[in-house]
Amino acid sequence: MSKEFTYADARLGGIALTNDDSERIAQSAMAVAGTYEGCSLHDTDLLHAVELAAAALPASVRRELISFRDNGNPSGCLLLTGLPIGELPPTPDRTEDEPPWTRIPVATLAQLMVMSVLGRSISYSDEKGGDLVQDVCPKHGAERRQENSGSVLLELHTEDGFHPSAPHFLSLICLRADHDGVAATVTAGIGDVLPSLDAETVAALRRPEFRIRFSTSFVQDESAEVLTPLMPVLSSGPGCPDLRVDFNATIATTPPAQAALDRLEDAMLLSLKGLVLQPGDLVVIDNRRAVHGRTDFTPRYDGDDRWLRRSFVVTDLRPVGGRLEQGRSHKPVTQKRVPAQERPLTAV
Repeated sequence: MSKEFTYADARLGGIALTNDDSERIAQSAMAVAGTYEGCSLHDTDLLHAVELAAAALPASVRRELISFRDNGNPSGCLLLTGLPIGELPPTPDRTEDEPPWTRIPVATLAQLMVMSVLGRSISYSDEKGGDLVQDVCPKHGAERRQENSGSVLLELHTEDGFHPSAPHFLSLICLRADHDGVAATVTAGIGDVLPSLDAETVAALRRPEFRIRFSTSFVQDESAEVLTPLMPVLSSGPGCPDLRVDFNATIATTPPAQAALDRLEDAMLLSLKGLVLQPGDLVVIDNRRAVHGRTDFTPRYDGDDRWLRRSFVVTDLRPVGGRLEQGRSHKPVTQKRVPAQERPLTAV
């Protein structure tokens, strides 16, 4: 179903960094970059240095991040403005053109400094080669994909909601806005929406009668459809439950489940907050309490297209420690059964 996103301005509640704050953060980032030049972002010593460098963030900002980490907020979203990004190369428009972190050290490390207050950085080997900080920009031939490489309207979703170790928080930092200034990042939090849902709908969303289709980047054979086991959309405590849904990829397996899913989506569309991100804006999303999406835009593939960078954290690495490859990259979660010609891909 075609939709339009109408949203309240999220910039009004943002936390603004001063020029002096930005300069201190940039200097701290460059000190780390100089010490660890040539290292992978997965290097443990580098990531520990980033955590220490986060002391350059103003105490008031760290306090807000800690509160968001521990208590959340109804919208499931927090905005910082004025982060330093440094000098930039052209916006990449092909996977092989995505630059190493050392070409964008200030923005990369400033983003990781913020995220280190919320948790421990993690990535997924199935996506973007397991990069710890990932480029989000339009790609030739992928315009219509419901993924970060597309430019059509990106429907509301939990990030990697199909994944057994989905991130707890994700951030998007803007390096360049789109040419026309129309690509709005939008979010909706279950804390804002829950009061508008009736008890029957909430009960249906708590029943394990839903599956989420895996993103193509996490499936070895893109022609195969891989689904999660049956799961609820809402889980945990009654006050502000955890949320896991993708309105483009969630499949309800019963009529009451479908009706509840439709009511949830309608409620979220009515409570959207959003903004067109500008350079230096960083939005943090509580991935267990909020969905996010993006309005459509028209890329030009001229080196100045919209360019965000994305990073993920989990609050504790120990539960996923056995699933990590070298560094912080999660092992693949799908595999081919043998013989592959006779059996579909299955999640592991």
